[in-house]
Amino acid sequence: MGFSTRIDSIIATPPAELAAFRRMLDPCSDAALEEMACRSAALTRSHFGRTMRLFAPLYLSNECVNSCAYCGFSRENEAILRVTLEIEQVAAEARHLSEEGFRNILLVAGEHPKFVSGEYLKRCIERLHREIPSLSLEVAPMETADYLPLVAAGAEGLVVYQETYDREAYQELHLAGPKKDFDWRLDTPERAHEAGFRRIGIGVLFGLSDWRREATALAAHLFHLQRVCWTSQLTVSMPRLRPAAGEFQPRFPFGDRDFTQLLCALRITFPQVGIVLSTREPATLRDALAPLGVTMMSAGSHTEPGGYTGQGSDQLHHTVKGKKVESSCSGLSATEQFAISDDRTPGEIAAMLSSRGLEPVWKDWDSAILGNDEGKMKKEKREKTPPKPTAC
Repeated sequence: MGFSTRIDSIIATPPAELAAFRRMLDPCSDAALEEMACRSAALTRSHFGRTMRLFAPLYLSNECVNSCAYCGFSRENEAILRVTLEIEQVAAEARHLSEEGFRNILLVAGEHPKFVSGEYLKRCIERLHREIPSLSLEVAPMETADYLPLVAAGAEGLVVYQETYDREAYQELHLAGPKKDFDWRLDTPERAHEAGFRRIGIGVLFGLSDWRREATALAAHLFHLQRVCWTSQLTVSMPRLRPAAGEFQPRFPFGDRDFTQLLCALRITFPQVGIVLSTREPATLRDALAPLGVTMMSAGSHTEPGGYTGQGSDQLHHTVKGKKVESSCSGLSATEQFAISDDRTPGEIAAMLSSRGLEPVWKDWDSAILGNDEGKMKKEKREKTPPKPTAC
């Protein structure tokens, strides 16, 4: 039974474990928040040690058929410059990230079956898996059967944010396109688990609805996934809206203090779930939160295709009513999904973590761990061509 069939009744009549989580989100004193922070930090050290897994997003395409009021890639934003990278262009971007130290890359793309098909994704994964041992996807939701060849090609993780768990707000903000189906998106993690993904990440885009309501639904979703997706490692993210094409403004406040309180509540309630902190958040906040409960951080991020090396800059175009329109875009780059806030280099992030007694982890997975011949061959090939030294 998918979570979509249970969410409404669970929120209406929360079980004891969810009610306890919700109480941790009530307004509290500075002393109470400090106590939560200390407890959160201690639990993180107990379950994860002092490690911090580093990753980078690699955007494949900013084409999209969905009309989402808050997203820079929305079909309605006809003025933005779009591109879908070719396979070797994707490889060039990945090679740059590898040279910076990354062995964990998140492949991101808008939802457009013409440009970003299952076969295209499979070819990207097969090409990158030779050099990058940990590949995850943040792409359009699929059927379990469509995920299977991507897992077989080497993808080990899937990330899908519900954006908002508020059904009414969801329908209002998703104007057209496949993403308009709330239940289909909500059940994506379970289909991904059935397909064999090792890691599954969920999250909320805070600013679309009341943050406490969203956080409660997010926790309910995590409780559910812990029971039905128990063979996968779970991560949770709590991104906040950032400036993007279309100039959508957050509809509900979610300040730094509330952000910190929620992070601590998640760690206390879910001591073994990974917590992701992206470059959406400002450097000072990321530095302060890193020891409190975060286990995974992005670094040096770009949110546009070709953002790291300029790949695809000679193929930029506009898309009007779903159709590609050629235009003169010399010297420009593809439009980003949103503006990042922390623009420090990966090396600077690694140095910051080390200065706080944390250990930056660039690689924590290799297919050779499974003991199969293919995995061993890939591992041996990578060992013969070691990566260039990095700032870490």
